Amino acid sequence: MSDELKRLERALSSAPAPEAEVKSGHLKAALDRFDQRQAADQESNAEPRLSGEGRDDIRSRPRSPRRDASMNRSLSHSPSHRRPLHRRPSVAAAASLAALSLGLYLLWPQAQDFDAMTGPEPSQDAEMAVSPPRTASKPESAPESTEGERLAIVASKTGPVADQMAGDMPLDTAVVTAVETAIETESKSAGQVTQLAEAPWLSGSRSPALSSSPSTSLSPSTSMEMRGLMPSQEVARIAPLPSPEPSVQMPTASSEAYPEFDASSVRVTAETPVSTFSVDVDTASYAVVRSSLMQGQLPPPQAVRIEEMINYFGYDYPQPDAEAFRPMVDVFASPWNPERQLVRVALQGRAATPGPRSPVNLVLLIDTSGSMRSPDKLPLLKRSMSLLLGELNDDDEVAIVTYAGSAGVALAPTAASNSEEIMQALESLAPSGGTAGEAGLSQAYRLAGQMNGEDETTRVLLATDGDFNLGLSDPEALERFIADWREGGVYLSVLGFGRGNLDDAVMQSLAQHGNGQAAYIDSLAEAQKVLVDQLAASLEPIANDVKVQVEFNPARVQEYRLIGYETRALRREDFRNDRVDAGDIGAGHQVTALYEIAPVGSSAALTRPSRYQQGQQVTGGQHDELGHVALRYKVPGESQSRLIETPISPGLTTADSEASFAAAIAGFGQLLGDDRYLGDWGWDEAIALAEASKGKDRYGYRAEAVRLMRLAGGLSDR
Repeated sequence: MSDELKRLERALSSAPAPEAEVKSGHLKAALDRFDQRQAADQESNAEPRLSGEGRDDIRSRPRSPRRDASMNRSLSHSPSHRRPLHRRPSVAAAASLAALSLGLYLLWPQAQDFDAMTGPEPSQDAEMAVSPPRTASKPESAPESTEGERLAIVASKTGPVADQMAGDMPLDTAVVTAVETAIETESKSAGQVTQLAEAPWLSGSRSPALSSSPSTSLSPSTSMEMRGLMPSQEVARIAPLPSPEPSVQMPTASSEAYPEFDASSVRVTAETPVSTFSVDVDTASYAVVRSSLMQGQLPPPQAVRIEEMINYFGYDYPQPDAEAFRPMVDVFASPWNPERQLVRVALQGRAATPGPRSPVNLVLLIDTSGSMRSPDKLPLLKRSMSLLLGELNDDDEVAIVTYAGSAGVALAPTAASNSEEIMQALESLAPSGGTAGEAGLSQAYRLAGQMNGEDETTRVLLATDGDFNLGLSDPEALERFIADWREGGVYLSVLGFGRGNLDDAVMQSLAQHGNGQAAYIDSLAEAQKVLVDQLAASLEPIANDVKVQVEFNPARVQEYRLIGYETRALRREDFRNDRVDAGDIGAGHQVTALYEIAPVGSSAALTRPSRYQQGQQVTGGQHDELGHVALRYKVPGESQSRLIETPISPGLTTADSEASFAAAIAGFGQLLGDDRYLGDWGWDEAIALAEASKGKDRYGYRAEAVRLMRLAGGLSDR
């Protein structure tokens, strides 16, 4: 039929452009003609011609809806005899196949067009714009026509033309001739059929050659039904399939929110010798960076928090002896400037307590708003929670609170041993409505308070894409609300899912005030890392309000800068103030911070010593120290902090693989954001350093980082 289809294509392309009013009028006339003909057919078939015992009882055979939909005139209801073939069924078949040919030809390029498959759904206004005008033949209460119903109208219009044919010619020729005749007749009057070629719901880029398109096959049942003028809901089977949602909805310039900060700058030691910050064990930034790079985009600069990238990885640090954690300090040459040095301040939290742990109460606060539809949001969330449930003990309890336009309890507190009931509650969740985040948090905390018992660990685990578009009327009041529950022993952690409207700023704020952790889940592998491998650290806190204060010796250090921790900076006086909140460390957690320093007299120093401070001296045995590190923390349940101090010795050490890899990741983060202090050190050097210092890399996280560096380097060269 290739020649016939080419004739069809030429006929469609040669049709004149119609006017809107003419289109509407002729569409109405065509539908009226169809209604009149259908009414006449039904009247003529009121008493079908039967033979033999088929006349005895027409209603004795059960009638199927599909048979009724295929029109009574096509087949007899007789159980043993068929009505002789008549020209009208052949004509109906020709008309239906004409509609099928026209529909497949015009709709197939739509399904093949990549942009259409991945683009956003049309707005309601757009759908109204492409809908055909309503006519008197449709009742006012009828629903909006589907694409399949419109295609049925096409079939109905070709029917009268096909009826006029003798039926002696081959079926394929009859089909094409019927369509060509319809086009010619309608074009002469007002270009009615041109509406079909230009209709928005049938539009799309045409393939260069129809023969190059993949063949479309119909199932046997569909083929049988297509032989009659079947109802529009059946014709809808050949309409384009719904566009699959992308696995990740990537952000536009203003669709995501990140904490605003300026990259750390160089400080002159003689002017500002003290640096103070809160520890940070969050890892969300690295996962967001990875998500962006894997989608072929560089991450937004504000999404790059270097401390979270460094702390995403595990390091081979020695375990503490007696304290909750052990601080370590060493100095080694900077990889991007040998005239400068890196000071590493590292903390290793003690391992989880051996033996049975205390019972855990988890309230899963799940965002079920309409923004959670895409596969990397609510569907991934459900699969991630199934991993978490497998790690809980039988005496742990789980409850589920959901929030969309309003909040509600989807699962009352249930023993973790009843995993089937918990999973059923999870699987029943569906996205809809807005995002009443404040109401959801309030209900989750109340439920957690009821579950909380003596010597038990209670957590609210918020899973969301961060789109708090309703209910968050007073952020400061909400933070105070979270802080009050924190003092009562109920902590809050936040898991981010999906891209496109990620409100990372809100997620970070909630987790910081809730004494919890913020993580971003972009894959099931990341869910395994956060919810399984690091579960003990999340459920067993060993130190609260952990602060670090470093004082550099101006006689030995000309200048310094802290790499990262911009959103965790504290005032100098906050260090001794136990009422100031800071980060928390769980069992097995690690924290790494890197300072870049320029020794006094270094040619790499960016500042000069003050004229009146050049003779400044430090007396006593402290003269040779580069600086001093002090840490404060609270044992969970206590209100007064404890102090740990250690000096920074001046001697340089050879950087081991752990220190070198941390430096490589610090360079990675700076190359993605503010690289003004790196000089000529670039992607090649960062990749080489990371490659050489991967170490054991048990789970392959470091090898993945090297791959991401290569990808980022390629994207940066565009």
